[in-house]
Amino acid sequence: MNNYKQHNLVNMNEMLRKAQEGHYAVLHINAINFDWMKTTILAAQETNSPIIIALTGKSMAGMCNPETVAHMVYDLMDHYEVTVPVALHLDHGSYEDALACIKAGFSSVMYDGSHVPFEENIKKTNEVLALAKQYDVSVEGEVGAIGGKEDGVTGNGEQANPEECSKLAATGISCLAAGIGNIHGLYPANWKGLNFDLLEQIKNKTNHIPLVLHGGTGIPAEQVQKAINLGVCKVNVGTETLVAFTNQVSAYFEAGKHKEGKGFDPRKYLPIAYDGVKAKIIEKLKITGSLGKA
Repeated sequence: MNNYKQHNLVNMNEMLRKAQEGHYAVLHINAINFDWMKTTILAAQETNSPIIIALTGKSMAGMCNPETVAHMVYDLMDHYEVTVPVALHLDHGSYEDALACIKAGFSSVMYDGSHVPFEENIKKTNEVLALAKQYDVSVEGEVGAIGGKEDGVTGNGEQANPEECSKLAATGISCLAAGIGNIHGLYPANWKGLNFDLLEQIKNKTNHIPLVLHGGTGIPAEQVQKAINLGVCKVNVGTETLVAFTNQVSAYFEAGKHKEGKGFDPRKYLPIAYDGVKAKIIEKLKITGSLGKA
């Protein structure tokens, strides 16, 4: 049974409404393990900022199942007496994963139907919504596959169709991810930037539903902020925190610190690596304007 509210978790509805009114975006961080979730929660609590912890189906498979993930987050919320708004979200979920996460105790899910025929996307989104409403779980939908690769699903950066965005928004989803030239992972040198004209069309066609910017890694701050001014209320970041973690570990070994003392002990460098992740999260909170907005 989904009991996320007993552990001070929230769905995305209220946090995105406040972001829309305050002209900022809530930061979504993709987590890959327990320590990543812990670091994300503590960064939000220490800076008094709302946050969305997200996992893909592949990430959850590495931690047993959605129920295990939900209880990890519940324990973190309870142990650290977290008071800021935190949502536990499924990112780029399949239809099956979305239904499973709703039942397992997530407070929010994304059903990504961008890779199936549009009418099937509408049909399955409605089915996910029907179950989500029973548990007061927020739902994110997507039109126009995001470029790059996410959890085994590859998109070529398709530009979303504003009419399709309008139809998907009308299902009653909480927020909409639409492809506007954004890419998962690192951006190539010849990236043309976000399509702001298309973003404005989508905003106007969807009755100003909260919009989501996937692929937040590497987008220049000024483009992120312009997207927020045009209706983006949620910015997703994953790769940038992975790079921060890797850079901290590399610096530790390059400095020869792993040779200090007897034997090899990852407990010496992992806290340093997660400090790098936390610093990156705080940097992105500033860029999205959500720092201190809890």
